[in-house]
Amino acid sequence: MLTVLGARHRYCDGLSRRSFLKIGALGVGGLTLPGLMRAEAKAGSRSHKAVIMVYLSGGLAHQDTFDLKPKAPAEVRGEFHPISTNVPGTQVCELLPRLAKCMDKLVVVRSLVGQRDEHSSWQSYTGTTMDTAKREMKPHFGSVVARMQGQTDPVMPAFVDLSPTMQHKPYNSPGAAMLGRAAAPVKVDGDEIAVMKNLAVPAAHLADRKTLLADLDTFRKAADRSTGLPVDTFHDRAFDVLTSSRMVEALDVTREPERTRERYGRGSPKHQGDGAPQWNDQLLMARRVVEAGARVVTVGYGFWDTHGQNFKSLRNQLPLFDTGISALVEDIYARGLDQDVTVCVWGEFGRTPKINKDAGRDHWARVNFALLSGGGMRTGQVIGSTDSAAAEAKDDPIPYTSVLATVYKNLDIDPHAMVYDVSNRPSAILPSSVGVIDKVY
Repeated sequence: MLTVLGARHRYCDGLSRRSFLKIGALGVGGLTLPGLMRAEAKAGSRSHKAVIMVYLSGGLAHQDTFDLKPKAPAEVRGEFHPISTNVPGTQVCELLPRLAKCMDKLVVVRSLVGQRDEHSSWQSYTGTTMDTAKREMKPHFGSVVARMQGQTDPVMPAFVDLSPTMQHKPYNSPGAAMLGRAAAPVKVDGDEIAVMKNLAVPAAHLADRKTLLADLDTFRKAADRSTGLPVDTFHDRAFDVLTSSRMVEALDVTREPERTRERYGRGSPKHQGDGAPQWNDQLLMARRVVEAGARVVTVGYGFWDTHGQNFKSLRNQLPLFDTGISALVEDIYARGLDQDVTVCVWGEFGRTPKINKDAGRDHWARVNFALLSGGGMRTGQVIGSTDSAAAEAKDDPIPYTSVLATVYKNLDIDPHAMVYDVSNRPSAILPSSVGVIDKVY
C-alpha cells in the first residue's frame, strides 16, 4: 500500500477522497482515481476569486493600533502616539509605520459591533458564537466556499487551513460541520510542513503501478467511452495528482527570493501563550497557496490577550505584525491579485478603554476593528468611528457578520444563498438581515 498526500473532496456518488490517497488495493470493481478525475471535470472550471483571512487569537487592542485616542485621559489613551498615513486625515499607531505607508490599499473598519466576550475563532469563521455554531452545525466559511465552488484545480484543495493547533481549543478552526468531510480544509500545521516535503513521490516510483492500473482500466473502457470523456487523459491526470508537488512547493517559502522573505519578516513557529505563533512565513505561504489555486486560506496569527503588560507586549509584537501584514498587502497588489484576492485581518473582540492595575487591557466586546484589502474593494478609507474613549461605536456601526458577508460577495457568492448539507438539505449561508459593507464598493 502506498500513501500520498492529497486533498479532501466529495463526488456525486457520495464517495470521499480523504487527505490521503491510497493506491495499490484498487479492485477491478472499485472506483479508480481516474474516475475521480472524470467527476471533477464534470464540475467545470470557475474563475479564481480567493481570500486570505488572518485571525488574531486573543483580541488585539483596537485603541492601541488603528483607533488611537490621543486626547483621552492617560488611563485611556495609553502609551503610544499616532502617526499620519498616506491617506490624508487618517492616523495609526507609531509602531505601524509600514501599514501607514500602504493605508491607501486598506480599509479600516473601526466600528465593528455584535461580538460576544468569547475567546474563540468561531465568530470570525462561522459568523456566530461557538455554542450556537455547534448547536446548529454551522460550518467554517471556508467549508462553505469549498462546498459551493469546489476546486479551481484537481491537484489543489479549495480550502487550506494554515492555523496551528492551539492549546486553547476554542482558538482552533471550526470544522465543516453539516457540510461533511468533503468540505473540510486541508489542514497544515507548522510542524507538518517539513514532513510534507519528504512525502512527494517521484513519478518513476509509480511507473509499475501505473501499468497495473492501466491494465485494470482496460476492463472499463467500453463503459467509460459512453461518457464521451478521454479515459487515458484522466488516467494520466490521476497520477499527476499522486505525484504532484504543487502543494508542497506552494508551502515552500525558500523558493522565494531572499529579499521577499526579508520583506515579510520571519517570526517563529513557536506558539505564544495558549494561542498562535507569530510566524510571518505563514503569511507568505498563504499568498503562495492562493496563487497555486486555493480559494480560501486561513492563518492563526499571534497572541493578543494582553490583560497584563499590554504596552510591553505590543512593543515587542506590533513591529513584526506591521512588517508581515503590510508585506502581504503590498505583495497582493504588486502581483496584480488585488481585484481577485481579499485580505481580511481581525480577531474576536477589542480591549477595555481603561487600563487596568496590571498595565493591561481586558476583554471588550462592544466594539472592535477589522482590516480589509484587495478584493476589488474601494480602499484608502476608514469606515465608522468610536466615541472619545474607543468604548462604543459612534458613527456607522458595522455588525461583525457583515465582514463575512463582504468576503462572500468578493468571492462571487451570495451571502444569503442556500448551501446544501451532506443530506442535500438547504441552509442559508448568513441570515437575510446581514448585509455587506456597502462603502467598500
